[in-house]
Amino acid sequence: MDTEAGTVKTARPVGQYDFQEFRELVRWFHSYPAPGVLIGGYIVERARCGLPEGTLFEAVVETPKCLPDAVQLLTPCSTGNGWMRIVHLGRYALSLYDKYTGQGRRVAVDPDKLEEWPEIAAWLFKRKSKQEQDSDLLLEQIARAGDAYMKEESVQVDPGLLGKQSSGRIARCPVCGEPYPEQQGRICPGCRGEAPYSSLGSAPESREGRPRSVPVERAVGKHALHDMTRIVPGKSKGPAFSAGQQIGSADVCRLQQMGRTSVYVREMARDSREWAHEDEAVLEFAKRMAGPGVTYVTPPREGKINFRADQDGLFCLDREKLEAFNLVPEVMCAARQHRVPVQEGKVLAGCRALPLYLSREQLDKALNVLGQEPLFRVLQLKRARVGIIVSGTEVFRGLVQDRFAPIIREKVAPFGCSVVHSQVVPDERQAIADSVRDMLQHGAELIITTAGLSVDPDDVTRQGLIQAGLTDMLYGAPFLPGAMTLLGRIGEAKVMGVPACALFHEATSLDVLLPLLLADVEVTRKDLAGMAEGGLCLGCKACTFPKCPFGK
Repeated sequence: MDTEAGTVKTARPVGQYDFQEFRELVRWFHSYPAPGVLIGGYIVERARCGLPEGTLFEAVVETPKCLPDAVQLLTPCSTGNGWMRIVHLGRYALSLYDKYTGQGRRVAVDPDKLEEWPEIAAWLFKRKSKQEQDSDLLLEQIARAGDAYMKEESVQVDPGLLGKQSSGRIARCPVCGEPYPEQQGRICPGCRGEAPYSSLGSAPESREGRPRSVPVERAVGKHALHDMTRIVPGKSKGPAFSAGQQIGSADVCRLQQMGRTSVYVREMARDSREWAHEDEAVLEFAKRMAGPGVTYVTPPREGKINFRADQDGLFCLDREKLEAFNLVPEVMCAARQHRVPVQEGKVLAGCRALPLYLSREQLDKALNVLGQEPLFRVLQLKRARVGIIVSGTEVFRGLVQDRFAPIIREKVAPFGCSVVHSQVVPDERQAIADSVRDMLQHGAELIITTAGLSVDPDDVTRQGLIQAGLTDMLYGAPFLPGAMTLLGRIGEAKVMGVPACALFHEATSLDVLLPLLLADVEVTRKDLAGMAEGGLCLGCKACTFPKCPFGK
C-alpha cells in the first residue's frame, strides 16, 4: 500500500487541514511526522469543537511529549505566551477552557476504544519498539481513526490556573549573580543543585589561588600561616604550632614527625586584595550571622568560629538562609535545631571557611547570601502567669483524683512561669467558659486546659473555649503523643489545650510547643505540619527529653 496519507481515502481531516497537509506541517515543525503529534491534532480539534463559538481559551496538557506541539500548531496557545501549561500527569490528555471562567472540555485517549486500532494501541502502550512498529500501518490507522478512540468530558479548571501567571519580582542570585524569579527562593534553583549540567570552568580552588608553601627545612625563621595540629591517636589532638608562631631550627624535626614535609608561612601569604585568610573570612560571616541573644567566640581558630547563647531562651534560625549559605562552595555552617530551648553559654552553631584562603569572589557570594538580617537569634522566654483549667466531671465530683494540675505546674516551673489560678470544672460548656473568664480576672497570660479534647460526646472543652471567645484555633497537631492538641487565643491570653496523653507520657506536644508560646512565636498550621518529621516519640523506658529526636 502507498503509505502517503493522501492515498488513504478514508483519512479524517484535522481541523482546516486534510491529513496529508497536517502531516507535512508536523514534519516541518517537529522535524518528522511523529505519531504523537498527529494523534494530538485530533485531540486538539475534538476539544476545541466542544467549546462555545468565540470562546477565548487556554490549555492544560497532561504530558510533555508531542501533544504540546499539536497545541502550538493548531491554536494560539504556547508555553511562551503563558496560554498553555504542562502539568505532567503522564496521561495523553488535553483540556481547553474558557480563560475567564475555567469551564472547558477535556479530551483523552480511551484505551477501551482501541480494539479496532491495534497498531495505535501497540504504540500507546509501547508494546513494540520503534524498530518493530509497522509505521505504514500505524499512520494509516491514525488517519482512518481520527478521534474515534477518544473520550471527552466537561471540566472546571482550578482557579489557580486562571489569569496571567506572573513570575513576580526578578532578583539577582547572590551566588551566581544571574537574574531569576525571587519567588523561587533565596538563591536560584541552579545554585541549589538543580542545574542539569556541571560547569567545566576553572575549579574554585585553582592552582593560582593556593597559598605557596616551602619545605620545612626552608621554613626556619619564618612564621606559621595557620595552626598546625598534632594528633596522638586515642590520646590527644591539638595545635602544636599556632598561627604567627616563628619556626625555629629545633622545630624542623617535630614538623617532620607530624608528617609535614612542607608548610605554609606568612611570608608566602596571598594578596589580601584578592584573597581572604580563613580566619578573616569566617569572622566576616559571624558578624552577619549573630543576632539578638547570640554571641561568638573570638579569635577564630583554623578558620572556624563557634556561636553561643548569650541568654536563656528559644534558639531560632533562618532555615532557608542556612541552606543557601551551605550551597556556596568552600564554606559551611552547622547548627542546632530550629526552635529548641537553650541555656546561656551553650553552643548553638559552628561556621567554617574550608580553604586556607578564600577568594574574594567566593567571600562576597557567601556574604550576599547572608544579607543584612541575622541568621541566628535567641528569643527570651516570657515568665508567663499561667491559669490551669482541669475539665472532667469525674474529677469535679471527686470520683477521680486530679493528677493533671501538678503535671502542668511541673512543666511550666523550669521556665520561670507562675500558676496564678487553678480550677477543676465539669464537662459543661458554660462551666468551662466561666472558668476562662475567672482565669483572665486573675491575670492569666497563658491558659492551659487539660483533657476533654477527644471525640467523646462528653468532651466539650473546645465548645466551652469557643463560647468564651476562642479565636485563631488550631485543633490537631502531628505529634504522637499529642495529636489532639489545641492552640488559640482569647483576647491577649494564649490558650493551649493539652490532651489526656500528658497524664501517661513523659514528653508530649506540650513539651514541644510550650517554649514557642512563651517566646511569643506565632504558630501556624504550616508550622505544625513541618513538625511532623520528628513528631513521633519512641516511648523510651528512660525518657531523656529534650536530649532526644522528639520534636526536633
